[in-house]
Amino acid sequence: MKVGFIGLGAMGVAMATHLQRQGLLVAVGNRTFAKAQTLADELHVAAPVDNAALAALCDVVVLCVTADADVLSICRDLAPALKPGSIVIDHSTVSSETAKQAQIILLAHGCDFLDAPVSGGVEGAKNGKLSIMVGGDAATLARAQPVLTTYGARIAHMGGSGAGQNTKAVNQVLIAGIAQAVCEGLALGEKLGLDAEVLLPTLLGGAANSWFLDKRGATMLRNEFTVGFKLALLHKDLKIVRELAVTAGTDRSVIEKSISDYATLMAQGRGDEDISSLIRLKRGA
Repeated sequence: MKVGFIGLGAMGVAMATHLQRQGLLVAVGNRTFAKAQTLADELHVAAPVDNAALAALCDVVVLCVTADADVLSICRDLAPALKPGSIVIDHSTVSSETAKQAQIILLAHGCDFLDAPVSGGVEGAKNGKLSIMVGGDAATLARAQPVLTTYGARIAHMGGSGAGQNTKAVNQVLIAGIAQAVCEGLALGEKLGLDAEVLLPTLLGGAANSWFLDKRGATMLRNEFTVGFKLALLHKDLKIVRELAVTAGTDRSVIEKSISDYATLMAQGRGDEDISSLIRLKRGA
């Protein structure tokens, strides 16, 4: 199996590196070509000049980009150049409608598409322990397993095209809500003068334990916000989630509060900070 990887952010680089270690990676691509060339030189793979040239080298192309428009544009570039039977796997977080459109583009050229957003953050990507939620054809997923298992600890088939993205939407609501609670609680703990070195292990030992508290509690109390998931990306994701919730008719309290709070932080120039930067607002005056 010959795999290309497009989208070399922090997670993409880690995932591509896992593929190279397993002897699957043959090419990398990125919006900024210099970044692709640097990684290609490091991993001893190709850095084709465009997406079509990359497609010609591969049986599977993996995407990890930011915007819906990017996913569709890349799929349009890839589709005519891919061999029939090839697979495009998209790890981006986009709308389920975008996933369905991407699948239509690929199917028209005899290829297939899996929407396969991930959870686990940069740490999960580096450690090869991502949770991958997949939408698309079950037989196509079975063929793609050798790729996904290089960096995924849990791979779940959620249903047809778009189901992976819908699952990620639910995931992002939970992440936003947990961040709201943890940041608000720890801000209160600070104001009450509680010793963080005693408070955190005490909370982690009880029902309040969570991945976010464990991985971000200490760093946010030290005002360290350079690790993890950029808040501007969660803000982008939650706007997609809001559209789904409006259509579904469900409550949007957490979604709306989080969109508003992260917009405030972005207006302060903090869009590249980790989502735990929310504690800045929770501390109040």
